[in-house]
Amino acid sequence: MSGQSIIHLGDVHLTLMSAAGPVNILRGIDLDVGAGEAVGLVGPSGSGKSTMLAVIAGLEAASSGEVTVAGQDLVGRDEDWLARYRRDNVGIVFQAFHLVPTMTALENVAVPLELAGRRDAFDLAAEKLAQVGLGHRLSHYPSQLSGGEQQRVALARAVAGSPRILLADEPTGNLDGKTGRAIIDAMFDLHRASGGAMLLITHDPVLAAECDRCVRIEDGRIVDDGYDAGVVVEAAAGD
Repeated sequence: MSGQSIIHLGDVHLTLMSAAGPVNILRGIDLDVGAGEAVGLVGPSGSGKSTMLAVIAGLEAASSGEVTVAGQDLVGRDEDWLARYRRDNVGIVFQAFHLVPTMTALENVAVPLELAGRRDAFDLAAEKLAQVGLGHRLSHYPSQLSGGEQQRVALARAVAGSPRILLADEPTGNLDGKTGRAIIDAMFDLHRASGGAMLLITHDPVLAAECDRCVRIEDGRIVDDGYDAGVVVEAAAGD
């Protein structure tokens, strides 16, 4: 499937050094994700899910293996190249919102677009904030927003540049159930509209079941590729 994939990982290993010696984080990851596909990533804490997303985002360099995203080979690239790659291809939503506290909601979304050279940065930011239901909160600072509203700003920021890849790491982990549900609905709506790929780390089996496919990772290895989604989701309920 790699010829049709927007994300291709081939035998990816990642080893980091610690005071106690080398630590094998990823141990031979093989994964292909097609355009338009939403893939849930489940597995125990510390199994390598977040590290795998970091490799796809170009935030961590694989020790060995193939990493091709949006038709570009990430292996051996320098930081400047990777920064441009992320700017043009990747949107990231974290569990923590990572908003700039001294900027308004509008500025938090617009400034990265402005730095990327978009002349319509503020108009586009306002449009994306309206899409996530915050058209009336443009001038509010993060401290004036609820947790759910802050995550909506983070989501608007992640998708404002029309990324081909949306990566979400426990995006509802700091939110109550009702607020989290609203964030997920908005995220899936934006994903479907974009036609890109979405990878979503979650411990919620209900949320995992909403993805097109659910991949289970344990001890740095993919133990189920997600094509038997019911089995993977059932296992996720035990994490």
